[in-house]
Amino acid sequence: MQQKDSWLLPEGIEETLPAEAKHLEALRNKLLDSFACWGYDLVIPPFIDFLDSLLIGAGHDLDLQTFKLTDQISGEMLGIRADMTPQVARIDAHNLKHEWPTRLCYAGTVLHTRGDPLEKTRSPLQIGAELYGHGGKESDLEVICLMLEMLAVTGLQNVHLDLGHVGIYRALAEQAALSEAQESELFAILQRKAKPELLELMDGYALGDGLKQMFLALPELNGGQTVLDKASAVLAQASAAVKQALADLTAVAGQLAVRFPNLAISFDLAELRGYHYHTGIVFAAFVPTVGREIARGGRYDNIGEVFGRARPATGFSADLKLLSALSKQSFQMPARELIFAPYLDDAGLTESIRDLRAQRRAVIQELPGQTGGAGEYGCTAILVQEQQRWVVKAL
Repeated sequence: MQQKDSWLLPEGIEETLPAEAKHLEALRNKLLDSFACWGYDLVIPPFIDFLDSLLIGAGHDLDLQTFKLTDQISGEMLGIRADMTPQVARIDAHNLKHEWPTRLCYAGTVLHTRGDPLEKTRSPLQIGAELYGHGGKESDLEVICLMLEMLAVTGLQNVHLDLGHVGIYRALAEQAALSEAQESELFAILQRKAKPELLELMDGYALGDGLKQMFLALPELNGGQTVLDKASAVLAQASAAVKQALADLTAVAGQLAVRFPNLAISFDLAELRGYHYHTGIVFAAFVPTVGREIARGGRYDNIGEVFGRARPATGFSADLKLLSALSKQSFQMPARELIFAPYLDDAGLTESIRDLRAQRRAVIQELPGQTGGAGEYGCTAILVQEQQRWVVKAL
């Protein structure tokens, strides 16, 4: 039997080589510094966790994406995180236990059993921020603004924001007294935006004409700012909860238009991404060069309930690898000074190299008998001896 090449990697698993790793780490630090300026504290959840903890809230939707294994110590089922949000919610609810709003951010690798159809990687580097303890539209606005700030720091241009509110569909389903099975069936059809199927389904439901017309109108309620006016008219007979959700969405969109006058904003009231997870406003960011969202988020209240505290929450996440790849098209990292030092048994040389490194200046020292020198390493300067002193000379 032929042995496979030992250098091969599993499908969707990548190595990050030096130039890309340098760019990736620089962007990571830049974005986390930006989050810190907004008051978001960094947390580092474990890469592996009890499966039950990973399958809270959004975790149920991620069940098929989660690698599972048995802990040889406890015998419990463990999972490799496919999303960090449930873990961060546990930190807020169980470890920090603040009574005031808590702002947390994170950056780390997650692992998926299958890659996205458009993005084949199965090991995204997830970066995101979460705001716990405030249930108002103001916190939704804050995290959307922070996501847009993240994209601006990344250097992305022509960002398009898509807004929705899963609370509209939830409240309509409650008003219509749909059973759980009916709600799920209707949800699936709305996700496909299959109008003929939707018409047939509505004919089979014992609903009043007003409710039927509101459900039938949902797939049509997508587009620009005029969608909100159209929705107000179409949903005029809806419950107070529907109208409040629409009012909150309108208020957030209005504030975004003031703060970002050049931002392209669209609305889709039948977009129910993460429906079984999100509870309110949902949002996603797009750029013309990528065929899917580059960042996404929304409100997911009460996720911490299983950890002992049901706190309102809203947040977003993105794949830092994707952001890094896109940012290379927008700006180049400045070339870093790299100093080449000869190999000599010289106390003055050793001290000079130590001093330079203490100043955060990069020094590569030659090894005896090695092949290659300053040019092969891409060094920008060399350490030379002049009048019994070691000095840095540009190449």
